[in-house]
Amino acid sequence: MIRGRVHKFRDNIDTDAIIPVTCANVIDPIELGKHCMENIDPDFVSRVSKGDIIVAGKNFGCGSSREIAPWSIKGVGIACVIAESFARIFFRNAINIALPLIQCPEGVKQTDDGDVLEINFNTGEIRNVTKDSVFIAIPYPDFIQDLISYGGLVEYTKKKLSVDAKS
Repeated sequence: MIRGRVHKFRDNIDTDAIIPVTCANVIDPIELGKHCMENIDPDFVSRVSKGDIIVAGKNFGCGSSREIAPWSIKGVGIACVIAESFARIFFRNAINIALPLIQCPEGVKQTDDGDVLEINFNTGEIRNVTKDSVFIAIPYPDFIQDLISYGGLVEYTKKKLSVDAKS
């Protein structure tokens, strides 16, 4: 369960908008986070608190397959991204680093910048505390919930390999 303040964005936010191409050689998530969304909202980083939530329209994360885009979102402290839809490669890159993404068109349309949301990943329930409304997204299958809870694909794989080695 997470609770955070919403930062709302439009449709078709591409990876170049999420993180400038000039940061392509940066590998530290915290450093990447300092530049998150600066191409479309230069003050974004100064308004984010750890645990906040990005809410966006359709096709979030479109464009290149740069893995630094979800790393920058995670590095700035965003706990989850909710959108009407996601670019497939962005979705995979985000899940691989344990950045939860939720597809919920109804929730996006009825959520405004600054609203406070509570998200239950087990049930898919998104509660807009500000507007006292609830939306239901399809929860992740167990293996994706496990992958996220372990901290991403690398840690999940290490855990699985160590369990298999003991068997």
